[in-house]
Amino acid sequence: MAPDFTARRITDLELAERCRELGLAGFALKSHYSSTAERAAVVTAACPEVRALGAITLNHAVGGLNATAVEIAAREGARIVWLPTVSSTGEFGEVQHADANGRVPVWVRFELDLRAADVRPRAVPVVGDDGTALPELLEVLEVVAAHDLVLATGHLSRAEIPPVVDAAVAAGVRTVVVTHPEFPSQGIPPAEQRQLADRGALIEHVFTTPYTGKCTWEAVFEATHAVGAERTVWGSDLGQVFNPPVEDGLALMADRFLEAGFSEDEVRVMAVDNTRRLAGVE
Repeated sequence: MAPDFTARRITDLELAERCRELGLAGFALKSHYSSTAERAAVVTAACPEVRALGAITLNHAVGGLNATAVEIAAREGARIVWLPTVSSTGEFGEVQHADANGRVPVWVRFELDLRAADVRPRAVPVVGDDGTALPELLEVLEVVAAHDLVLATGHLSRAEIPPVVDAAVAAGVRTVVVTHPEFPSQGIPPAEQRQLADRGALIEHVFTTPYTGKCTWEAVFEATHAVGAERTVWGSDLGQVFNPPVEDGLALMADRFLEAGFSEDEVRVMAVDNTRRLAGVE
């Protein structure tokens, strides 16, 4: 949401008003670079009919795997902790080799702008060379579990996600979400998504990944059938100026799933029941 490091379609306060008008219960505020816990509290106070959820994404901008930052965000009311996105080892490598004069995603452009300004972000690894969780990650997981927060895998790679899910479950994290597994930097096939769900994770599918052609809708449907609606949750991943309005995302997604033969009950589980679970709403 605006204000952000790049232009966004709508501000958080404007979105709250749109949700109130449409009867939507709320939304999560995600930033790649800062905690949104305080913003979410202000939005909810300004529009109490709608609940805005705060979050923190553990990129280099907040100190990476910074358990202190997570503790503070939790005490400020944050609900979701995303593991690294723009600072994940895979995405960081992509930025290092990106063509500064070419067509790149908005976040890559911003990362390149930071480097041009002589600001030097660093990659944030989460597992060691042996594939096991780093001590810094275990410290973060302790805080996430203590505050019963949602842990999302961010832009971790296909190889990084299974040991992270195992470590989170072992640490007592009750809600682990595998973030948009069809996204190119993840590329997790349906059978492996089912295995991750069997390990205790919810599998998140987001509207923008198939809508923008990063994968096919059929791939999302196949994975959902493999995992089951009860272990699947939806997100919009919207906010970009060139994509549909944020408040329309889940409705547009529901249309596609219903057209593909999913039942209304299955759609409700993915769009309402499981999003309420992430929000901590009984």
